[in-house]
Amino acid sequence: MVEAVGAKPVTTVDRRVAPVAPSVAVAPAPKPVPEETSGATASAIARDLAAQAPVNAERVARIRKAIAEGRYPIAPETVADRLIALKLEWSPHDPS
Repeated sequence: MVEAVGAKPVTTVDRRVAPVAPSVAVAPAPKPVPEETSGATASAIARDLAAQAPVNAERVARIRKAIAEGRYPIAPETVADRLIALKLEWSPHDPS
């Protein structure tokens, strides 16, 4: 059976305010102590990280093997769409 559309009776709920314990003063947090670097500057660290790409060589090898064996699904439409989006600087998650 379908319920009728319209106003429905509302049951009352206990709306008393719950008791709350008084707040306790909290000591301020200590200021952070800067960590000592072993003579490395931020630019040196960035240079070291940029020297080696974050690539999982094992995964790349598996994908290359799957492509060579014809087991890796390649959708030309998706590749074309992504190339056009890259050229036009679109985000793939932007609404059309």
